[in-house]
Amino acid sequence: MFQDGGAQAALDLYFDTFPDSRMVRVERWTQGEPGSAGTIKVAVFTICGREFMCSDSPIKHGFSFTPSSSIFVEFDSAAELDRVFGVLLDGGQVLMPLDDYGFSERFGWLNDRFGVSWQLNLADERRT
Repeated sequence: MFQDGGAQAALDLYFDTFPDSRMVRVERWTQGEPGSAGTIKVAVFTICGREFMCSDSPIKHGFSFTPSSSIFVEFDSAAELDRVFGVLLDGGQVLMPLDDYGFSERFGWLNDRFGVSWQLNLADERRT
């Protein structure tokens, strides 16, 4: 749930950044409804082929996104992982820098500029 109409900007960033990501369907607030006209009432979309939903809330809440709920994405290439981490970090905050943490040879955790939390991981070839 985004506030202040941030859902479309976030989705644009995600669609430009992740492969196999697209809008499935979207319904927008219209004039006379509680939300600002044109913002997202509800959107169903995919990131890396997985389906998610989001909305722009017309109600001001005393909370936002929290890292206790994050999106976990695995990458086959360290270069692609580094690229995506850099894109999402622009205006965001590092929670765990890209590094070898023992459970993964390359892992990073961040909040993007919209407050969405991402755990990005290099796929372990030994598991495949």
